[in-house]
Order: sequence, then structure tokens, then C-alpha cells
Amino acid sequence: MESLDDVIDAMIADRVIHRHRRKWLIALGVVLVLALVILLTGGWKEHKGRTVDTLDAPTTLKAGRFEVGVSAAKIIRTPKTDYSPAKARLAVELQLKNIDEEEKKSTSFDGSELLRWVIPGKDPVKPANVSCKDRNIGYVLVYGLPAENCVAEFEVSPNFSTDKTEIGVLAERYVADSGLLGASENAYWHQETAVAVVRVPTTIETETE
Repeated sequence: MESLDDVIDAMIADRVIHRHRRKWLIALGVVLVLALVILLTGGWKEHKGRTVDTLDAPTTLKAGRFEVGVSAAKIIRTPKTDYSPAKARLAVELQLKNIDEEEKKSTSFDGSELLRWVIPGKDPVKPANVSCKDRNIGYVLVYGLPAENCVAEFEVSPNFSTDKTEIGVLAERYVADSGLLGASENAYWHQETAVAVVRVPTTIETETE
């Protein structure tokens, strides 16, 4: 026969298990609701369900710790030669500025996480690179300095053509991780989320190697 102490211990353990189980069920429910909302609205992939503003270039917007200007876009075609096949790229002109009021640190703009080429009916495309002053990787934007002229490039087929390009801009949030799983409660820049889609008139140019 169980002692009174054993019964009390079992009751306490059962209450602790139920309390934590309730927290996990609530967290799981929140995740499922968010996933359902994203699935139903389509984020920025479809005009009908787009949940962020659509702006016309040239325009400048605040996106987390950066100010992002989008001014122009062009398809640059390189004709076929005896030594190389025809190729093309989509180049989007940007003006990037570090406005990090939280940490006031110099940092590079991660285009693969903060920019997307939005194509109707397809998954958004990350840029192949973002270059500033002809540096393709890790150009550091110094806090407080004027905006730098930069270019985001996307890979396209040699015969690709369009007169309008849509560029999605994401922003990081300065927040802490949830302490529920034992993570640090110190805030930092992460959790990218869409803030706007910029519609950019697009021209076609030809260059030779």
C-alpha cells in the first residue's frame, strides 16, 4: 500500500506534467494558427492575398536596421560568342543605409535573407549577390553614413523579358528569443518578415564581354 507521502508526491508530479503539457499545447496551437494564416493569405506571392503594401519605384522604406531604396531595374543581356553562350541577368539598383538605432553597429546587408524577386505563381527568388562599390560579398554599411549605391543581381535565362519587376523587401526585428525553451532573453536582430513589395519598371540592355 502506498504511503501518504507517495500519494502526495504523485499528485504534485501529475500537476507539474499537466501544467507543462498545457503550455506546449498552447504553443503548438499558436504555430498551427500562424501556419494556416500564411497558407490562406499566400503572403506576398499572390496579389489577391498579399499582406504587405505594394509600392512603385523609386521609393525608400525603413526595413529593420536598414533603410532600403529601390530605384530601377534592367535586364542585361550578353550575346553568344565563339567562346561563351548567351546569358543574361536582372540587375536591381538599390540605395542602402545602416539606420541601426538599437546597436549602432556597422554591418553588411544580407541580400539573400532580406530581398526577394517576387514572381507571380512561383516561389520568391533570392538574389545571386548584392554588390556595393563593385564588392560582391560582405560590403560593410557604417552606421550613420549616407546611403550607398548598390546592385542586387538575379539569374535569368538569356531570352528572359519583362517590363516590370517586383522586389520583396524583408526586415529583421530587434527581439529576444522566447525564454520558454531556455534561450537567451537578450534582444538581437533576427526573425525576418516581409514589409513591402516594390514594383520597378524594367528596361533591357545589351553588353559585350
